[in-house]
Amino acid sequence: MATDIGIDLGSSKTVLFSSSKVVLEQPNVVTVDSETWEPVYFGEKAKQTLGRTPESLVCVSPIEHGAIADYDLTEMMLKNYMKQAFGNRIMRPRIIATLPAGLTELQHHSLSNVVEAAGGRNVTVIEAPLAIAFGLGLDFSKPRGTLIVDIGAGTTDIAVISLGGIAACESFKTASSDLDAQIMRHIRREYNVEIGPLTAEMIKIKIGSAIKREVEIAVIAKGRNVFSGLPESFEISSGEVYEAIKEPIDTICGAIRQVLNKTDPDLVSDITEDGMYLAGGGALLYGLTERISRYLGIQVRLLEDPTHSVVKGAAVALKNPQLLKNVDYQLRSIKELTVE
Repeated sequence: MATDIGIDLGSSKTVLFSSSKVVLEQPNVVTVDSETWEPVYFGEKAKQTLGRTPESLVCVSPIEHGAIADYDLTEMMLKNYMKQAFGNRIMRPRIIATLPAGLTELQHHSLSNVVEAAGGRNVTVIEAPLAIAFGLGLDFSKPRGTLIVDIGAGTTDIAVISLGGIAACESFKTASSDLDAQIMRHIRREYNVEIGPLTAEMIKIKIGSAIKREVEIAVIAKGRNVFSGLPESFEISSGEVYEAIKEPIDTICGAIRQVLNKTDPDLVSDITEDGMYLAGGGALLYGLTERISRYLGIQVRLLEDPTHSVVKGAAVALKNPQLLKNVDYQLRSIKELTVE
């Protein structure tokens, strides 16, 4: 029976963590009936229908840039995932859910409501960078600055943590999905071929890089010729992909600098000594740690399991609720959160 659950409800996927392990990891995609808007497929099955649906079906991403875009679909999707992971074995679980830094109280409240509707009872919502800090096991009794950057699909969260709280933070909408979009634009412009988001993601994962590779590699992909409408194969090199995604990567580097610019100088001094921590699925891009390190002039540490660092940190906070004391969070029922 699940009693403690960590939930990372991100822009691209939902991760559920319980009993010291990831119990479910599914894309945040729902295929719905285009007339009734009733869900047909959830998760991986829905993701595979992207760009492949008939007119009677539509693929929807109910979470955009880390915020809930469609409340009802998000609730149904999370209910489906909770049932997949735990069946009917959930009984008043304690849940910590995460969301990007810098969102409004209303957005915090919306996520709390969704989690409660999906079966949670004692729910708290915390910022993703804070969850990562908990997972790192930082000593929050010391007033020392730690820079954490979480590059997800829809947002890049940047936060400076000190004494168990957030000293400075910002959530930017340039993130991993923007790299996919740049690859799609480049291929259309250079090859007159349209590809879908799944193909763009495959190219990014296989040959994408944030720095120029010493040895060039290439991949063959398929798409639709924009003039003839016929299928067409093409070969694209890692050097081309590097040039295509340079701009959003520079934007992410600039965003980190913006947060440092508004951070207390003493905290920046700590960060210069200790380096920064890089997490999120986007952190796995080849050469990204080196690129950011060159730009900022500080050491960049890639976390051991960057894609699950947020949800694992949420699980740590569940086991040690005293970690939340400095940030005015507590595990509580949604009824206590209701604004009169």
